[in-house]
Amino acid sequence: MPPRLDGIRACVFDAYGTLFDVHSAAARCRDDLGEHADRLSALWRQKQLEYSWLRSLMGAHVDFWQITGDALDYAMAAVSLENPALREKLMTLYLGLSAYPEVPGVLATLKSAGLQTAVLSNGSPMMLESAVSSAAINDHLDHILSIEEVGIYKVSPKTYQLAVARLGAAPNEIAFMSSNAWDAAGAAHFGFQVIWVNRFNQPRERLPGVPKAEIASLSPVPEIMGV
Repeated sequence: MPPRLDGIRACVFDAYGTLFDVHSAAARCRDDLGEHADRLSALWRQKQLEYSWLRSLMGAHVDFWQITGDALDYAMAAVSLENPALREKLMTLYLGLSAYPEVPGVLATLKSAGLQTAVLSNGSPMMLESAVSSAAINDHLDHILSIEEVGIYKVSPKTYQLAVARLGAAPNEIAFMSSNAWDAAGAAHFGFQVIWVNRFNQPRERLPGVPKAEIASLSPVPEIMGV
């Protein structure tokens, strides 16, 4: 069992890959995508992340919905797929990505124990509100925080400071959960107590910032919080 975290006042979750399955949109279009489904989904996610980092470095910010569409356009071109109707279908499905099965119960348990709960994500407000509503977890969250408030993507310290400011908690009073190893490293380097949700048994990134715990799903989080 991972070590218990002490002094926590708020639990903050990354959205994409942590609460929501980023590959569920393509999975629902497997019949349309055929043999391209898995490669397209992987490329879509890869370029979505790369474009967020590169645009941050370039000082050329656009919101995550634009980045998601640009990344999908790249992925479709890479597999030689030109189908505007399918593109529209995939983008629409991205607004209602499937939540991982343990998510509602974990959030409900934490909130009922008196901890603040929040999402802190690269997603635009529209994207996050749609995903949270589709998963029916609105009542389990106190805050839905988008990096659009600061205009730069993770892992800029400005993104993590947003949670500190809005939750009224010091960095070491915030437990931050992410399935993305680079995000876990960035949040730990900022000063959060971080739990890396390593859903796919990946190696740890060689970056500053070390998570306090590593788990395979969110299920152990309440016990780690002592609730």
